[in-house]
Amino acid sequence: MPIPEAVRPPRLVATDLDGTLVRSDRSISPRTKAAVLAVQEAGAQFVMVTARPPRWLHDLGDLVGAHGVAIVANGAILYDVVQRKAIRTALIEPAVGLEVARAIRAAVPEVEFAIERADRYGQEPTYLNRWPTPDDTLIAELDELLSEPLAKLLVRHPQWHSDELLARVGAVVGTRVTASHSGGHSLVEISASGVSKAAMLAEFATGLGITADEVIAFGDSLNDLPMLAWAGTSYGMGNAHADVLAMADVICPTNDEDGVATVLEDLFNLR
Repeated sequence: MPIPEAVRPPRLVATDLDGTLVRSDRSISPRTKAAVLAVQEAGAQFVMVTARPPRWLHDLGDLVGAHGVAIVANGAILYDVVQRKAIRTALIEPAVGLEVARAIRAAVPEVEFAIERADRYGQEPTYLNRWPTPDDTLIAELDELLSEPLAKLLVRHPQWHSDELLARVGAVVGTRVTASHSGGHSLVEISASGVSKAAMLAEFATGLGITADEVIAFGDSLNDLPMLAWAGTSYGMGNAHADVLAMADVICPTNDEDGVATVLEDLFNLR
């Protein structure tokens, strides 16, 4: 009996990292790593598609496969993890970034801003960063932060949940940019208009001669929704945002239960 299309081994596996492939303790389990490597040995392509900036991928170089790249910054950068350089970018122009940031601050005065460029992180002096800052962090006021093209504009509020902040920010920025969140605490991430994980993933797949119906994608948060909608089969993690659970084709075990590995083991007969 022919295997149904939806459960045939895919040609391309695309997965988010935090909350999806990565456990809550920020580790990737030996089981998950083994499944990812086995999928590539079986001939499928594997690509990480993440909100993380490039510098947070360098420890995962052993997972990128022969192509050596990952899609980072919510689709703003196609990044060569091995060579540590951006291959393709879709950035927010300074004038647009400054216009949008000023409009957000006028509507929500309590927010603070940070930025991710292709090669540098920066923040306002009062921005509360939940992670250690790089040694070359640019600490500056808004005009200087947004003086060059950027991959992401980060908007943090001291109290609001990311869902509420996204609703407020989205109403302000409209279609001038793309606003979403990746589950970060009281954080909204803004990319250039038209930029998403789905858009860069589609370009990447096309370059390999792979169509959407040959792709499966895993995700857990709102910034994953376009990618999950584009892929032939979408998998929402058991720990995912309610909107992801509502639209995913399949709900798999949580990130802490190695949900991605569970699916890959079944699809590629790895057990």
